[in-house]
Amino acid sequence: MTTSPHPLGPWRCIPLMLLLLSACDDASSGDDAGSLPDSGSDAGVADSGPPPEDAGPPDAGTPDAGPPPWDGTYTALEDLGDWIDSGRHDTCQFVTPEDLDPQLCERIASFDLSSCSSEQLSGVENQGIFQINVRQEMTYSATRPPTASVTNSFVGFRLSADGTQDAYSSGPLIARVTEGGTFFLAARSSTRSPWGNIVRTTALAGCHVLSPGVITGCYVSCTDNPTSGFTKSVGTFKTERMSWAPGESESSGGLSLVGEASTTVGLPVDVYVAKEHAYVVSLSKAPLVGGLSVFDVKDRTTPTLVKTVTIPGDGAWNGVWAKGDALYVASDSSGLVVFDITDPAHPVFVRHAEGPDAVHTVFVEGARLFANSSGTGTYVYDITSPLAPVLLQLITWAPEGYTGGPHDIFVHGNRLYISNAGTGFHIMDISDLDDVRHLGDYLQPDFADAYAHHNAVGTFAGRTLAFAGGEYTGTHVRVLDVTDPTNVPLIGTFRMRPHTSMHNLLLRGNLLYVAWYHEGLRVLDVSYPTRPRQIAHFNTYRETDPRRGHNIFEGAFGVRVPGDGFVYLVDSSRGLIIVNAL
Repeated sequence: MTTSPHPLGPWRCIPLMLLLLSACDDASSGDDAGSLPDSGSDAGVADSGPPPEDAGPPDAGTPDAGPPPWDGTYTALEDLGDWIDSGRHDTCQFVTPEDLDPQLCERIASFDLSSCSSEQLSGVENQGIFQINVRQEMTYSATRPPTASVTNSFVGFRLSADGTQDAYSSGPLIARVTEGGTFFLAARSSTRSPWGNIVRTTALAGCHVLSPGVITGCYVSCTDNPTSGFTKSVGTFKTERMSWAPGESESSGGLSLVGEASTTVGLPVDVYVAKEHAYVVSLSKAPLVGGLSVFDVKDRTTPTLVKTVTIPGDGAWNGVWAKGDALYVASDSSGLVVFDITDPAHPVFVRHAEGPDAVHTVFVEGARLFANSSGTGTYVYDITSPLAPVLLQLITWAPEGYTGGPHDIFVHGNRLYISNAGTGFHIMDISDLDDVRHLGDYLQPDFADAYAHHNAVGTFAGRTLAFAGGEYTGTHVRVLDVTDPTNVPLIGTFRMRPHTSMHNLLLRGNLLYVAWYHEGLRVLDVSYPTRPRQIAHFNTYRETDPRRGHNIFEGAFGVRVPGDGFVYLVDSSRGLIIVNAL
């Protein structure tokens, strides 16, 4: 049987926004089907205690799928892309859009709101953090005929009760009316170019409230460009306040908060747990610089910040991993940074490893370390001596006509799975590093035009499956059958609210843990991988937390499940969060 590939009621505000796609028969057989065994049923579920040092890192792609009820059959699905356009968001209109008077772009009187509900709008709370989809429908210009074209763009804004923190994208509001049955905002931004400033004015006029915090209406965006002249774009919008999904509490499915601790070092983005310590890396976020925070987690109920490490001019620390007495930090400022954690509370700088000046993410599999340099490729190191990485090879791949480089990778067996940013998803044979071979891709147009961000791979019913995640609005879990790399079908998906973005994901046994920014932690049962099913969640995001921003990259960034009975999360404002494992 096969259910509809569309979410229930496109973009209606319903709890969880599940996309349940069942599957049956006709799965193709690949050359390597069954070459990796399905693993034991307790992998990643029962608390097995910390693994021995020679067992390999717990998050690094060992065979991991328990005996599923799935028999390995499916029906290939059409990839609908990240954002599924459902048409105009509302009935209101911009009056006389062909009139290119710039003053009209910031006045509420420029909108026909006769079809709107002032009663609904009177109940809108005049504060909060929102994400908005702007659906452009027509463009008018002084030099060209009107153009009908539908494009979607996304931005965040903040409203404060007293107006002091109001912001739209990176700039302030120039007009705001959010009371008396009216919802109207206007903002202006200026961008420098070699030919002068490009000034853009955007106005939003609310029309209806679909549910608490979900507002639809119409908009205008006017751009004064020194080279192309004045243009005006009109359309509709839908915005949603980034509180927890409707009907949700802080947690479900048995997850509960055990402990948490914040840090004064930048914007926390990733975490790794070793030797009863959690190592959190941060990016710089003015006025705070990025770096490393070390938490003693022997008592999980009271994680204690014991040390911070910052290096002047080197504040873009984005990824972290540990092996033995070595801690590896991915720095976009200085490359691969190696610390000695013989004393786990006091990391000692050892060296910058040979290789690129910028490393965005790092991954360890056995005696190999993979450092991903955006725009360049994946650098592979021998870490038989963990504190002395030896550069072995640089792996680069992008199909003809594409540029870019890996955001993140996963290793399963002798294959490298590359989430290659704007290029798509690539599969490489790395059984011989001196003869790395490209095996196949997942390059559906909508996926390649999106942002391939992160993935995890496991073996289910004798088939090799990749759980691929993107980044930016509308991104979601794609389940790909990569058994035969020359023919990679989409066999399942899981979506949350379309205004939110995924970040990192982690496969442990039959459970997929997803750090989903505003949506917090989502735990999916993927034992039937054509129909991922959420079984638990923990909401980390709260709009009132200190230093909470209003862009799409807010909330849960990273997740680790080291097998000690706990799940470790890192939240962009709250820092380290520890919950009990399932």
